[in-house]
Amino acid sequence: MFSLTMQDYSKMRITPVLVADAGSTDGTAEIVRRFNDRLSVDVIPGGMPAVGRNRGAALANTPYVLFLDADIELADTRLIRRCVEKMRERRLHLATTSVLCHGGLTDRLLYWGSDFFQYLSRLYRPFATGMFMMFDRERFRELGGFHEEAQFGEDYLLSQKIARSKFAIVRGGVFTTNRRFQKMGHWRVFSLFFRTALNSRNEGFYLRDHKYWGAYKG
Repeated sequence: MFSLTMQDYSKMRITPVLVADAGSTDGTAEIVRRFNDRLSVDVIPGGMPAVGRNRGAALANTPYVLFLDADIELADTRLIRRCVEKMRERRLHLATTSVLCHGGLTDRLLYWGSDFFQYLSRLYRPFATGMFMMFDRERFRELGGFHEEAQFGEDYLLSQKIARSKFAIVRGGVFTTNRRFQKMGHWRVFSLFFRTALNSRNEGFYLRDHKYWGAYKG
């Protein structure tokens, strides 16, 4: 949340920031509301990631909708402005950025591999994660939003529906934590992501429970 206040995007202060709270018990709502003097923040009921994101998007009235994970820190103060400008200039439907990690060498290498796959996806089918996805709002609604029955990879499923010419990766990056690796282990995460790549055309794979969110919350 703090990194949003540091963005140089001229409309950041008046842009609605909706936090989908899935019944957290760590005081998330109270912490979020402390930023009301710097951001236009509101807390809405959440759920599984696809549900929370869709609820927020349904309330949006801006040309673009930016989806961020809760533990994301924007690494560049120019990132949102840069994304908005590129979306306008190229009439994009989706823009994303690289994912960086504060963790150890293995953590950073795995995210580097994910970023590398993301860049290659521009030649095949766009790949973006829910850590940072800026959508054209109308195109997002035309696609029906995130698949709410997906147990895993709802972000991957949706990004694949974007035409390559309407997709871009913007420089700047976002930082994430290594909590996923701590909860699931490096090999299990790598194995799941590898199987995801192999099942890019198999929607049923994403509708099965891979214990992804359960492991993360546990």
